[in-house]
Amino acid sequence: MGRQISSSDIKQLNGMTLAYMGDAVLETFVRHHLIHTGQVKPNRLHTLATKYVSAKAQASVVLRLLEEKFFDEEEVSVIMRGRNAKQGSVPKNTDVQTYRYGTGFEAIIGYHHLLGNEERLQTIFEKVVSFVEQAGEGGKK
Repeated sequence: MGRQISSSDIKQLNGMTLAYMGDAVLETFVRHHLIHTGQVKPNRLHTLATKYVSAKAQASVVLRLLEEKFFDEEEVSVIMRGRNAKQGSVPKNTDVQTYRYGTGFEAIIGYHHLLGNEERLQTIFEKVVSFVEQAGEGGKK
């Protein structure tokens, strides 16, 4: 493996790099959550997971958390760095703004994961589950 990256280096990573990590961490969390709630059929798992990890779901969660002033100043800065990062193509099924906010959400997940802030990540994940399930889009059905 390569050299260890310091916390000051992590804080300087570009938004897309943080989002790259955050995407994988969020996907793993969602899979773990769904299986632990009794979902075991692969097709059903995929359908349910999309409700949590789609750009639309991510943008919805991050916008709501921003509105609630859930994030501190440093976290908002990371989210905006992710949102404003130069991105390649935007998927056909979403608009640019939604995709950008989804990327910002992934960036904050990647940021906390790389810094080892597991407690903060857990708090964010609990919000994700709560919001998605409140919207009637997740959980057992």
